[in-house]
Formats: sequence, C-alpha cells, structure tokens
Amino acid sequence: MKQIVFLFFIACTQLSFGQTEYQANWESIDSRDMPQWYTDAKFGIFIHWGVYSVPAYSKVGNYAEWYWMDLVKSRNSEEGPNLTGVYHNNVYGESFNYPDFAPMFHCKMFDADQWADIFERSGAKYVVLTSKHHDGYCLWPSAEADKSWGRPWNSSNSGAMRDLLGELTTAVRKTDVKMGIYYSLYEWFNPLYTNDVDLYVDKHMVPQFKDVVQKYAPSLIFTDGEWDYPHTTWRATEVLSWLFNESVCKEEVVINDRWGKETRHKHGGYYTTEYGSGLPNADNAWEENRGMAYSFGYSINENIDDYNSSRELVYMLIDIVSRGGNFLLDIGPTADGRIPVIMQERLLDIGKWMDVNGEAVYGTSCHKNTCQWSKGKIAEEDRGQYKVKYDVMKLTVSPDEGMASKEIFFTQKEDNLYCICPVYPKEKLVVKDVKLGSGAKVEMLGCNKSLKWKQQGSNVVIEVPALSASEVPCEFAWTFKMTRIQE
Repeated sequence: MKQIVFLFFIACTQLSFGQTEYQANWESIDSRDMPQWYTDAKFGIFIHWGVYSVPAYSKVGNYAEWYWMDLVKSRNSEEGPNLTGVYHNNVYGESFNYPDFAPMFHCKMFDADQWADIFERSGAKYVVLTSKHHDGYCLWPSAEADKSWGRPWNSSNSGAMRDLLGELTTAVRKTDVKMGIYYSLYEWFNPLYTNDVDLYVDKHMVPQFKDVVQKYAPSLIFTDGEWDYPHTTWRATEVLSWLFNESVCKEEVVINDRWGKETRHKHGGYYTTEYGSGLPNADNAWEENRGMAYSFGYSINENIDDYNSSRELVYMLIDIVSRGGNFLLDIGPTADGRIPVIMQERLLDIGKWMDVNGEAVYGTSCHKNTCQWSKGKIAEEDRGQYKVKYDVMKLTVSPDEGMASKEIFFTQKEDNLYCICPVYPKEKLVVKDVKLGSGAKVEMLGCNKSLKWKQQGSNVVIEVPALSASEVPCEFAWTFKMTRIQE
C-alpha cells in the first residue's frame, strides 16, 4: 500500500512539474506561447451582431454598433441632434429609447448551420462573435446582465428568445473552423459601471466573463472596451491567470492585447490593429480587423461603393499574411438573422481563391523579404493601431505615377517559397534575391503545366505559361511555388 501511495505521489509530482502555472502578472502571462493553431490559421471572420442591428444606422464612415452612444450624445448636445438623433427621432420618436429595440431583435431568419457553411466555404479558420458589445446586451443567457441592468438583457429572454452564441458555437464546431468570442470589458450605461467601476468588475464583469468561458469554451477571446481604465482596474492579470490555469479552454485559447488602457501592443496575446494596414514583419503575433465597408455592425447607409471589392479583400489578406499577420474580416448580420448577400458573396469569392492558393497562406511564415517592389519610388506605408490609411490597390495594381508597387508577395513554409502575384506576369517572372538548390521545382498553384525556370545569378527566372480564360486557375492573384530555396 505504501508503495502505491508513493508511486501516486511521484506521478502527481511529475504531472505538476510538466504544467506551467501562470501567475497574475504580465511577466508570467506574456511568457505563454501562442497556440500554434492561431499562427497557422491566418484568416478569421468577425461578427458584430446585437440590438444595434435593429436600427442599423450610422453616418457613412462611423460604426453602427455605436448607435446608443451616438443617440445619447445627440440628446445631450447643446448644438442640437446629430445625424443619428435626427434619424432616430424621425423613425422611432423622441420617447423611444435604445433598450426598446431589444424585443425587435428577433433573429427569426437565423440559421446557424447556414452561417457555419458560409464560414467554412470562405476559407476562414476561426470565427469571433460579439457575445457582448459595449451596450451590455448578451447573446447568451447571462444572469449577471439581467441582474445589473434590472431588465431582461440577453437574447434568451428577450427578442430572439434563443441562445444565439450557443447555437452558432454548436454549428461552427461541426466544421473544422474554430469558434471564438468578442467580449467588451466595459458597458457604457450599466448602472454598476457608471456608479462604481470596482463593484462592476467584482460583481458583474469577472463572474460574467468566467460564465461565458466555462459554458462555451471559446478558442479565442477578443476583449475590447478596455480604454477607460488600466489593467489593474479590470483585474486583467488575475482573470488571465485563471483562464490559462483553470478554465475549460486553458490549453487552446488565444487572447488579444486589449486588457487595459496601457496594454495594446505591449501585453496579452496577439497585437491588434483596427481599420489599418497592420504591422510590419514583427516578432509578436498580430491581427488586422476591419469590416467590409466602414462599419462593423450592419449599416443601412452603406452602399456598393462603400464596400471593398473581393479583389481588394484578397489583396489585403495576402499583404497582411506576407508580413506575418492574421486578417479578421468582419460581417454585420441583420436583426432578423441574415448575413447580407453582398457579404456572403465577398466571403465565397475569398474562399474560391483560397481553394487554389490556401497552401501559400495557411501555416506559412515570413520570408526574409515580405514582397518584391517594381521600379519606382517606394512609398512609406502607414502603420498604427486605429484607422490608418490603407489603399491596397495603390500598393499593387494601381500605383500613382512614378510610385512602385508590390509586384510579388512572399510567404514561406520550410524550404518552399510562395510568390503571389497580383498582376499575371507576361512571359517571364523574375524573382530577385532567391537561389534554388539541386532538384528544385517551380509550379503555379492550380495549374497542371510544368514550368521551366533557370537561375541567373541571384535571381530565378520563370517562364510563365500563356493560359486561356478557361485555364486560369483563379481570379485576383496567382501563386508560383518554388521548392528547395536556399537561404
């Protein structure tokens, strides 16, 4: 008996030594390795969906999910109503308040399996749903929401009368796509938050966060709304040590960097940029997130010219991945639960391109050169966290006069180099500063024709096949794969 107890003790000791116990400080939290699935995934889908999807209104260029805040600002303005206020008063009346939209968020057309099918066909490897935005309304049955708001304030007891997060989680997990959540730390007008933030964090935020994590085991958590207070107020490191040590998703879960007003691009998991151009080739994992037009939530004011084309979105994906980033592309479903057809079309167009070229995206890393520039002046690219100018067409196929363009994007996987061309090369493609080893091969993804090539000094010259319209394997950009590259 003593021997059995001793062996059990030894086994438990070895197990404990094999596990990392994360402490409630940034040095410990930041030491956690990024789960490999995320760095391999490259492409995800953001979903902004909630009570704000009922009015679905914003000035073009603004975020429709900020409707309640815009309405409050309008009502408090000494200068009179803003555009949101004028629209609201004309359509709903001055006595109609934002919470009155909740019963109208009925989601009667929501089909989780149809959504999941679109996501899988888009080539995305993860999905991030707004479990709760800044208005505090939850898409799952949250006891904390109802208690602190003093009214039904989640989708299971108002509006849809359904656990929307649960339904989508179940549907997405029937595919090979990972399921994640967006979670706002603050809530604009929650009485607890506005009166006593510490009480709000203790009695509302922390237990609510743990509840949604334990119920749905998200593979990714995109926090937001952190900017009012430092991470200490949000008890961020305490929450994260619990997440990584005790939660049901502790091994797989990925987090971002939005955990306090001082933490972006400094602490947490991957770094985030929003409606920008992402980051340069960086040591830390990063992700650019943006909508297809100007708003995350669906906005009835946005028309066709406000949307990025499928071509532009593919170029953004390629450019971002070539610099080591992930691309989280947002959709804004309607209040009745439909993904607008234009958004479905964009996603499926990306998926068709990924069907041919996914090998050059998934699981790749940065090459020593992220791109090859054409002749001309190279423009200095803007980088930043929030709303930085990013004209991907000028960077690729429509440069200003005298300016260079990115004629080849590079990604790499082991000793394979992928050369992605936004313009189909004429006759020959010269890839500079690359040497291939003995027995190397060159091919174009999606094309069965063997390609001739030769080494000319430090360059590789590829004879590009002349293809008919029916032979071209895809739209938008074409990938030439080289094997046995020598660094």
